[in-house]
Amino acid sequence: MANERENNTNYTIYENGSLGEVQIADEVVAIIAGIAATEVEGVAAMAGNIQKEFVSKLGMKILSKGVRISVEEGNVSVDLSIILDYGYSIPEVTRDVQEKVKNAIETMTGLSVADVNIRVADVKIDNE
Repeated sequence: MANERENNTNYTIYENGSLGEVQIADEVVAIIAGIAATEVEGVAAMAGNIQKEFVSKLGMKILSKGVRISVEEGNVSVDLSIILDYGYSIPEVTRDVQEKVKNAIETMTGLSVADVNIRVADVKIDNE
């Protein structure tokens, strides 16, 4: 866990000589994106990699599951992997997710979002 924190990238969003600076870890930006995406109606969950799926099965909630962040020249690129609820329009839901994630990151961090790429990994079918 400590090793994972050491590998995080921090982004300086505010620097003031008299007060200091404010940095945001990439994990924080990923968490903001993940939460924003799951707030959109039609998104069942985030899809993660094998390691994150295993950890979440142990009961630990990973808020950045299914999110990859990269920052180049001050612009954030977000890659999301999501699971949709059956019956929802994929184009409409993904467009809503893109807008919600972009607005959340820009509002909360002040960083500029260049793109939000979405991979629909699965469709959740409720067995009633």
